[in-house]
Amino acid sequence: MKLVAASTDPLDKAQEVADEVGFPVGFKVTRETADKLGAWWEDRRSIIQPSEFLLDADNKVVMSSYSDGPLGRVDAADVVKLVNFYESRK
Repeated sequence: MKLVAASTDPLDKAQEVADEVGFPVGFKVTRETADKLGAWWEDRRSIIQPSEFLLDADNKVVMSSYSDGPLGRVDAADVVKLVNFYESRK
């Protein structure tokens, strides 16, 4: 399982976040990419709102979380439970 995130930040800022959280963070996300992800784009600040994905070994999305504000991000403990659940089904 892989957890990934997307950001409008440039590579250096996105890498700082990725290093802190330990999973890949996409960078320089555009509105076009946000639309492809089905994520909310905030026009006022030209940013993507929180969009998080859990991928299986084949990079298939098995869980996604979209938020339209600062709340609603995936909780790490919930991700662990979800990964354990999927792993137990193998």
